[in-house]
Amino acid sequence: MQGCSEEMARYFATLDVKLGHIYEIAKKAREVGLDPTEFPEIYPAKDLASRVEALTGPTGVAGRIRELSKKMDGEETAFKIAEEIVNGKFDLSEKDESEEKSVTDRFDPAEKNKIAELATRAALSILTGGITAAPIEGISSVKIRENFDRTEYLAIYFAGPIRSAGGTEAALAVLVGDWVRTLLKLDKYKPTQKEVERYIEEVQAYKREVNLQYPSSQEEIRTAAMNIPIEITGEPTERVEVSGFRDLTRVETNQLRGGACLVLNDGIIGKAHKLTKIIKKLDILGWKWIEHLQIKKDSGDDEEKERIPPKDKFIAKVITGRPVFAYPSRIGGFRVRYGRSRNTGFAAVGLNPATMILLD
Repeated sequence: MQGCSEEMARYFATLDVKLGHIYEIAKKAREVGLDPTEFPEIYPAKDLASRVEALTGPTGVAGRIRELSKKMDGEETAFKIAEEIVNGKFDLSEKDESEEKSVTDRFDPAEKNKIAELATRAALSILTGGITAAPIEGISSVKIRENFDRTEYLAIYFAGPIRSAGGTEAALAVLVGDWVRTLLKLDKYKPTQKEVERYIEEVQAYKREVNLQYPSSQEEIRTAAMNIPIEITGEPTERVEVSGFRDLTRVETNQLRGGACLVLNDGIIGKAHKLTKIIKKLDILGWKWIEHLQIKKDSGDDEEKERIPPKDKFIAKVITGRPVFAYPSRIGGFRVRYGRSRNTGFAAVGLNPATMILLD
């Protein structure tokens, strides 16, 4: 390894050897046939690129990610990989005989679906560092569907585990989906008035029943639902059903779609400020409308912004397992904030010894 002492290099080499030995034992144990699969489901991966290829594919994408990462940041790399998957840079095992066909002619409908899903999952895997459930379980499927005027559009079905991606990454999955839609020359999603109102009812019901991080207004939900170029939908995650906008032709369930609510509310609306910067940086077209959400949230001087009144029950909805020592609206409160640090890496947990003493 570069930049480390000989002793540290030997240590990592030893880990590699022991991992290989243990993995061979696991393979032999699985081959007996007493487990759900006859091979270990988790493949060894040394870096982000290897994780992405193991999680989502396609074969050979790891080398290209490493190459792009030297000259691009994670967001640019994710979009570029999605583009290259759509444009046929990677071998997907079922090649077309003709090399001259355009993107729109190269695939039949089933192949288009497969390409769109693979590109979206791979990009999301890059954005999340290849370590969360989101790219595999957060997106249940990607489908090409029809508007009522017979034009085709892209729909992404989100599930509950998309929460693990974080609001920004979940919103970026929608941006990637829109980029894939553009490359496949599909039309925009054209929601009906009832479908827009269904989003409003559903997000508000989900907030009451489960919880959402960002307190959005009906106006914000309506603006987003009317303008997002792909359909944000998903599997039912709660037993609760909507009461008003039921039995809609293109919405397969009357139950709450948790993944869709999370992506629309905590992703697109809640992270509008961040998304605006990313959209400008990557020069993505068709998202000018999101600036209205950002301006609405950012308008007014800090001095004149209405102060939020203290709530005696402010701790009622704190997530279980996160200790909080604070009073309502008082500066200097303590709570555990999860993140990554140099001494823990991507997937370990570390606490300051002082914190451990305070929390017994």
